[in-house]
Amino acid sequence: MSSYLISGGRPLGGQITVHGSKNAALPIIAASLLHRGVTVLRGCPDILDVRYMLEILRSIGCEVLYQEDMLRIDASEIDLANLSRECIGKMRSSILLLGAMLGRCRSMALDYPGGCTIGARPVDIHLAALEQMGVHIEEQDEAIHCETRGLLGARIVLPYPSVGATENLMMAGAMAEGITWIGNAAKEPEVVDLARFLEAMGVTVYGAGTERIGILGKCRLQDAEYTVMSDRIVAGTYLLAAAGTGGEIEILNVAEQHIHCLLHVCEAMGCQVRMTDRGIFLKSARRLFAVEDIHTQPFPGFPTDMQSQLMAVLATARGETTIYEHIFENRFRTAEELRKMGADIQIKNNRAVVRGAAKLKGCQVSARDLRGGAALVIAGLMAEGDTIVENSIFVERGYQDICKDLTQLDARIRHCRDAHKGRIIGK
Repeated sequence: MSSYLISGGRPLGGQITVHGSKNAALPIIAASLLHRGVTVLRGCPDILDVRYMLEILRSIGCEVLYQEDMLRIDASEIDLANLSRECIGKMRSSILLLGAMLGRCRSMALDYPGGCTIGARPVDIHLAALEQMGVHIEEQDEAIHCETRGLLGARIVLPYPSVGATENLMMAGAMAEGITWIGNAAKEPEVVDLARFLEAMGVTVYGAGTERIGILGKCRLQDAEYTVMSDRIVAGTYLLAAAGTGGEIEILNVAEQHIHCLLHVCEAMGCQVRMTDRGIFLKSARRLFAVEDIHTQPFPGFPTDMQSQLMAVLATARGETTIYEHIFENRFRTAEELRKMGADIQIKNNRAVVRGAAKLKGCQVSARDLRGGAALVIAGLMAEGDTIVENSIFVERGYQDICKDLTQLDARIRHCRDAHKGRIIGK
């Protein structure tokens, strides 16, 4: 079992450049399948979820070349007969293949996607919307069987601004007859990034970033080269790590408007935050303050993907904060591990009450999901003594090399296959 070994109590400091976004890269990779040609992506993060997605592409016949942060996909010829069921079972984002494949191949059988156990995340929203575009769907043998005689543009109002459903419909709309309008669409920056990529391929997209998105179907597609946006969740993770350890850092290559809500929370905790000509600078207070109630919401509200990391930081803040999780019902599982380190966190339904303790103490904890694992890394950096965070594979799904990045910021952390055989010595 791979783990992180962390020696805490050291303020973070320095500069760091954030890698490309996981949540933008995955739908863009799926969208590359719409075009019978070549796509070149730059800034694509080398993370486990991207590797799983690329294995899926290879399994259906795509030629994939991945060098450093440059990804070249040739999707001229594909065959769904050999679709990798193993990789689909490892990641939720494989559901994004539906929109692209139905537009190109008109039929697809997809096993129910896997991934983190942070909530049910039902695919009903995706399927109901695709049915409105002329897709016949049957669920049998733990798989989703979809078929269409041809996608049709439609006016679809989502019951919830689901990011994945919005992205699936954008891809399906690109190959549909007529215009597809998506009402109550997700506004996340990653949705806008997908729209820009589709435009680079020749698709006409209206209103990305608003609650109503339009996609003109049957546009002439072309080879495209595109640079993936930076990862706002990684940026937020490192900002919170600096806040929790009493440090000061500058995050490069991230847009302020993408994490404005988080920056507001950091300022409310007592941090100094300012924009620089290269990115965002944060200086932590000597001890942070609790903040008003936090409610996770779709963008531009506070992101659910930052809730666990914030909980770790609030565990030592002066006062009490209540966090309401409105997106995923199992997002509080990390609280149990934080309590092992001395955190005072009480959970009731979708509410977590965090009462700041003076200090956390290092111990052995276990990651149960991607963002919860990142939260435990932050807690280990804040804690007295050494911390072992088991199941680092969860963190590797979304962070390219968290040990390298944090070491660059003066943290004492290393990756270990067997965390029980040694302690951290030195930096």
